[in-house]
Amino acid sequence: MIRQQRHPASWWDQFQQASEKFDLAYLTEHLGDEITPKISSPLLRREAEIALEVMVRHLNKPVSEELADRAAKSVERLIATVARLRERSGDGFELREVHALIHLLEGKFGEAAYEAQEFVKTQLVLKAFVGALRLERFDSDLAVKLLDHGQDPAVALHSGQVVGKYAWWPSWLLKVVTERAMAGTLEDETIAALDRCAYAELSPAQARIARRLLDGEEALIDASAVRLEGLGEAHAAEKLRKGDLTTVALAARLIPI
Repeated sequence: MIRQQRHPASWWDQFQQASEKFDLAYLTEHLGDEITPKISSPLLRREAEIALEVMVRHLNKPVSEELADRAAKSVERLIATVARLRERSGDGFELREVHALIHLLEGKFGEAAYEAQEFVKTQLVLKAFVGALRLERFDSDLAVKLLDHGQDPAVALHSGQVVGKYAWWPSWLLKVVTERAMAGTLEDETIAALDRCAYAELSPAQARIARRLLDGEEALIDASAVRLEGLGEAHAAEKLRKGDLTTVALAARLIPI
């Protein structure tokens, strides 16, 4: 048994709700591939592999009545095989892995993921779920990292979408946004401010100033606000002092290139 934090089935169910393109076949195949090798009985493992293969084919072609029938029967056979082995071997027979697979094949994805965490690393389960999202312009590596650090799926997936959407940003900005995401402080206001900085085409020196302003360095914020006031930008200076991040790009551009 792997000692790690286990998320309940309801936590895993959030992933399917996060994407209209959620790929059940992808999830079933990749999570199933993590589960089936853990089944100790060769007979049971072979039966599980067959059931998994047929189910994935069915999910890839859901309109096929023949595949739907074959998938249902393969799951029934697997359940019957489990029942026979339990009857022969008694309660001492290890069945947690095959139970997880059966739940997966029955479409109980949250329950399957919860059970799989007993013997599969959570990060591998996460990769299967994140991959099934099929989101475009999405940083899946960051999302998995955030989820592995315990962030709520809604927050972590939003951060993955933001970083994926703005992958063209300069490296210093991507580093800032990643740090904010890891800290759970990546808000819409921050994203807007970072986007302005990206379009501002700041020099390396100006970028360093922008980063310090984003970090809330009080002395620099005050000095930048004074500079803005001297240029007749009193309103922008006031906003900067009040923590309005959208003025960061303007303040940073006042530094000579």
